[in-house]
Order: sequence, then C-alpha cells, then structure tokens
Amino acid sequence: MVIGFIVWAVNSLINLYVFLIVIWCLLSWFPGASQSSLGRFLNQLVHPYLSVFERIIPPLGGVSFAPIVAVLVLWFAQRGVQMLSLLVR
Repeated sequence: MVIGFIVWAVNSLINLYVFLIVIWCLLSWFPGASQSSLGRFLNQLVHPYLSVFERIIPPLGGVSFAPIVAVLVLWFAQRGVQMLSLLVR
C-alpha cells in the first residue's frame, strides 16, 4: 500500500517536471517570455537540471537537444521506479 503511494507520488512529480520543461521550452519561442515572472520562475526550476545536459550535448545549428535528452532520462527513471515497485510486491 505504501509502495504504491510512493510510486504514484514519484511518477506524478516526474510528470509535473516534464510538463515544466515543456513549458520552459515553449517560452523560449516567444521574445521576452523568458524575462516574465513565469519565465524566471521556470528557469530557476528547470535550468539547473538542463544545464547538466547542455554541458554534455552542444547545440546543433543553434538548437539545443538537451531538453529532449533530459526528458528521456526522466522517462527512464520513471520506468525504473515502476519496475522496482513490481519487484518489491
């Protein structure tokens, strides 16, 4: 019972963080949106995680693929938590 709640909570937090990354990426398409209060708030939440991938994966043609890799890593972590929960049961 407790394991199920923990898995649900971790999955929900990962889904929320992926959603924040997507919103952060969409804001980068609009001039000045990153300087809004929402943009600054999202930047504080998302940029520390994305900066790890930006150091490893350089932008190609001015386009950063770091958010895609970051979301994939979160997706694999989410699947790992789900598999661990199956092993514990």
